Formats: sequence, C-alpha cells, structure tokens
Amino acid sequence: MTELRFPLGGRRAWAVWATAVFTYLVTILHRGSMSVAGLQAAERFHISASALASFTVVQLTVYAAMQVPVGILLDRYGSRRLLIASSGLLFVAQSAFSLVDSYPAALAARAVLGVGDALVFISVLRVVMSWFPALRQPVMSQATGMLGGIGAIVSTVPMAAAFNAFGWTTTFATASVLSLITGLAVIFLLKNSPYDEPVHRTKQSLAEVRRNLRRAWKEPGTRLGLWTHFTTSFSGSTFGLLWGYPFLVRGEGLAPTTAASMLILPVLAGLCYGPLVGRYAARFPFYRSWIVLAVIAGSVTMWTVVLVWPGRAPMPVLLLLIVVQAAGGPGSMLGLDYARTFNPTTRFGAANGMVNTGGFIATLICIGMVGVLLDASSGGAAQGIGDFKVALTFQYVLWGLGTVQILRYRRRARATLARYNPEVYEALRANQVVPLTS
Repeated sequence: MTELRFPLGGRRAWAVWATAVFTYLVTILHRGSMSVAGLQAAERFHISASALASFTVVQLTVYAAMQVPVGILLDRYGSRRLLIASSGLLFVAQSAFSLVDSYPAALAARAVLGVGDALVFISVLRVVMSWFPALRQPVMSQATGMLGGIGAIVSTVPMAAAFNAFGWTTTFATASVLSLITGLAVIFLLKNSPYDEPVHRTKQSLAEVRRNLRRAWKEPGTRLGLWTHFTTSFSGSTFGLLWGYPFLVRGEGLAPTTAASMLILPVLAGLCYGPLVGRYAARFPFYRSWIVLAVIAGSVTMWTVVLVWPGRAPMPVLLLLIVVQAAGGPGSMLGLDYARTFNPTTRFGAANGMVNTGGFIATLICIGMVGVLLDASSGGAAQGIGDFKVALTFQYVLWGLGTVQILRYRRRARATLARYNPEVYEALRANQVVPLTS
C-alpha cells in the first residue's frame, strides 16, 4: 500500500517545487533568447523577416507537436526523468546555436530546443499537482508561471547587454551551461511524488494510452482549456518571443536599450496579475471564463488603440499596451486549470498536453503570418510603422476564432458535467472543486 512519506505542502514539497521552478525559469530563458537577438540573427544569417520568424515558428511547432506525446510520457515516467532529459537537450541545442553560422543548421538547433522545452512545463505542473493540496494548486500554478517569468527578464536586458559585450557565441554558450546546472539539481533534489513509490511503475498499455487520449480529447472541458490557452496567450507571446523588439525599434522608433527594457514589463505585470488570477480561480472556479474573456477584451482594446493611432503611438500608450497584454500569461494558466477540473488524474498528462498546444499553435501561426505580411507590405525594403500595423492586424483573426470557441465549449463543458457528474457540477456551481475519479 502506498503511504504518504512527506506532508503535502511541507518543507520538502517547497524544496522540490523550487527545483522544478528553477528548471522552468532556465527553460523560459532559452525559449525567449531570440527576443532581443532577432536583428543580430538577421545580420548573422543574412535572412528576411519571414525567414527570421521561422526560427521561432520551427521551435514552437516542435513544441506544440510534442505536447501530447510528452503528456503520455509524463503519465508513464514522471516529472523527474523528463526534466533530466530536457536539461540535456537544451544544453545541446543552445551550444549548437552558439556555434553554427548557416541558416539550416541554426533551424535544426532551434528544433532541438523546442523538443527540450516541450518536456518542461507540464512536468513542473505535475510536481505542483503531486506535492500540494488541491485548494492550493491554482495559486501554486500561477506562482510557477510568475517565477518562471524571471527567465523572460534575463532573456531581455541582460541578454542584450551580453550580446553587446561578449558577442553571439559566448552569450548563447554561457546560457547553455545553465541547463547542465538544472539537470544536476533535478537529479539530486527532485522526487516525483511525496508518496512511497514502488520500484517498478505500472506501465499503461497502448490500448490504455489510446483510451485516455480519446477520452481527454472528447471531454469538452479539455477543449475549453485548449481554446482558452490559444486565445489568451498568443498576442503576448508573439510580442515577447520575436516581434515586440523589432516593432518597438523599427516601427515605433525607440532606442534598442529602451525597447529591451520595456520587454521586462510583461513579467513584472504578470507578478501582479498571477496571484489575483490564482485566487479568483480557487475561490470562484465556476466563473473562471469571465476573467478569460476580460483578458482577451483588454488585449483587443489596447492593440486597437495602438494600430489606429496616427503614426507612432506615444510612450504611455505603448506602456499601457504591454501592461494590459501581460494578463494573457496568467489568463492562459486557467486553460490548464480546466484540464485539472474536467479530467481525472489518470489522464492529467494527456489532457494538459492537449491544452498546452493551444497557445503555442496560435503563437507560431501569428509569428509566421506577421513575418509574411511584413515582407509583403514592405516589398523587401526596411519596415516602418505602417508595415508593422498591417502585419499585426492578423491578431484579430485569432482573437475572433478563439473567443467563439471558448463560448461554445464553455456551454458544452458545463452541460456534459451536469449530465454525467451532477454531484461534481453542483459542487462546481457552489465554487468547490471535487476531483473526478473516472
């Protein structure tokens, strides 16, 4: 019989969680390492805007494609093994990216980075699910996202300063070493579960894996989570991962150091949004969709103001855009919270993997289309504010599609839960979360 060896939410739980969060922080640094390197990459590899976008598109395509397989691997092998594998892959990818000088080789390195990145986030969320009580999990999940965002800070101003001081190769090679450190930390400090685990894990058969995948996908709550993640996160991710820095420098005419500093703002704003969203989700789980819709409306409103502004927008408007848009990160975490609410633990990894594809699919589509539209609008010349405005209007297509799907699957998720699990539905309406058991 499996017994609890360490108390949920105790000191050992915090140590395990801190190790997992450190791994996630370093991964976010790697993921966002192109945020201030875009202009240097274009010069290093002699590529156009759409080719530059392909670095991030390839990385995110691999990430999104890996999410469901990673969910299956997570259910089978646990967080520890996946985080160790991720550290090795990220070290190899960033080391290679620091050395190559050809465009195809650089693309291959970013693809490997996408694989390593894909292994991390839902593995860290599994740590939260395993080591903390259910009522604290929404807040802990938000805290995980917030602290991971420190990696985004490091990937902006410090990375920009490192590029200027040490150059491309030294900066990326040094960043790669951090993944070796996280791998060692996971080996020595992280344990999958606070329970006494058997030496040999029970392996799911292929039929069981397929059954869990089908059930997770057919569950409307999983699709509600996917579309929530899709619609809330892509705009901020597109801005932060690639196009924000060129937009601010070439479009809005800001100094490179100013633009890099402004990319820190979403992380700082997220530190404020995260606890609020987490507490709201824990206290009012039945009404989580309202904050999701508010996050979307805020991004749409501020981008509309910036895009219709004659010429370049003033600094206060740009700052407000970045701060409002930053709510998308904490908002997207509610998509993963839906996966937890509407699926039993036996298919948590599969459901979370499906949900986590949403925002990255939307982001890679948006990043790619912005690059294509920039090339088309500028005709090969240097891009200006008008070209960026044309390209960034593509965001409205994804906002519209995602909002329709959120409203659609919110209705279906509630109806399905009320029909097949009336006790759980009534508990949810009373703002209580009762875990599903089958």
